[in-house]
Amino acid sequence: MLEFMPLILFAAICIVLMFGFPVALSLAGTALLFAGMGLGLEAVGIDANFDSGYLAALPNRLYGIMTNQTLLAVPLFVLMGVLLEKSKVAETLLDAMALLFGSMRGGLGISVTLVGMLMAASTGIVGATVVTMGLMSLPTMLKRGYSTSLATGTICATGTLGHIIPPSIALVLLGDVLSSAYQQAQLDMGIFSPKTVSVGDLFMGAVVPGLILFVMYMIYVGLVAFFRPSMAPASDREELMAELGHTSGLGILLLKGLVPPVVLIVAVLGSILSGFATPTEASAVGAFGALVLALAYRQLDWATLKEVLRSTTHVTTMVFLILIGAALFSLVFRAYGGEHMVTELFEGMPGGGGGATSIFMLVFFLLGFILDFIEITFVVVPIVGPDSAGYGIRSYLAGYHDRH
Repeated sequence: MLEFMPLILFAAICIVLMFGFPVALSLAGTALLFAGMGLGLEAVGIDANFDSGYLAALPNRLYGIMTNQTLLAVPLFVLMGVLLEKSKVAETLLDAMALLFGSMRGGLGISVTLVGMLMAASTGIVGATVVTMGLMSLPTMLKRGYSTSLATGTICATGTLGHIIPPSIALVLLGDVLSSAYQQAQLDMGIFSPKTVSVGDLFMGAVVPGLILFVMYMIYVGLVAFFRPSMAPASDREELMAELGHTSGLGILLLKGLVPPVVLIVAVLGSILSGFATPTEASAVGAFGALVLALAYRQLDWATLKEVLRSTTHVTTMVFLILIGAALFSLVFRAYGGEHMVTELFEGMPGGGGGATSIFMLVFFLLGFILDFIEITFVVVPIVGPDSAGYGIRSYLAGYHDRH
């Protein structure tokens, strides 16, 4: 049974997470428990196949996390998202979109999807998008006769766009892992001047899939409204105007709500994709831009600023604690030989790199039913690590060289 300790460790962390314990404490606590078990068994002469030498790398791992320049973008993007949430930009934009599309069937659902996409491209934080959309749009949608399942499903689904549409915090965190795996794969193939996979590359690769997902959400809402009009009825524009409490014209409302986030998106995402700025530099520009917007909308007093800073510190601390817990968890998993087990599993799969990638995507899909994406990122990605993740990259590189 001891040879299956990596699988038991993985099962244990999934069970602990499903019980609702904090991710960071679950990762670190479970890892420490299994590390203690391994050291204890070795001390009494039982071969647990536990290499305690991996634990010696923990200080270097923690130092690397603290000094990683790329991860500086995390608190800045979080600050930008929280500031936008407090500046009423999203609220003004949602009101404008509701008035623009509300007179058509499914118009409010389309408005929520469109505003959620713009919020995702402005903040990169799922929680901020979902909470903001839920508080502002759900009461109006339900009051206008929308189905509860369609209204809540639209808000939750649109909120997930913050994971994939840049600037995404999840992509920033994945960038460091994938860059290491890509470089290791090239070194294993004898390429001694390896290229890197930057966060900007991940941002560029995520734009089209994110937009496709956004369009599919829009099409779904439109089809539901067409075939089941009772689930997404049209609304009267004058009644909406009175309910939302706006006396200015639709054009002025659109100008106030649409221009600021678009300018911020161009400043942040455009500077990254065009190569003018790194993600860390662009996140600083975005945070400053969000601060200017909050001041321009006169929504930033001393109490609000303290709340913004407190929320930013809370989220940033949570992310970095998860990183520390994931580092400890991955080291213990590898100390039990789990990385070699996963690598052999991938190498034995049919289809080479394509088959391994398909299985990996299937694992992500299934775990998505019980775990949040961030939890999957910090539980699964450290397990597959540079070696097994690099296997799929090596297979791709080998095929690329054969074709060229």
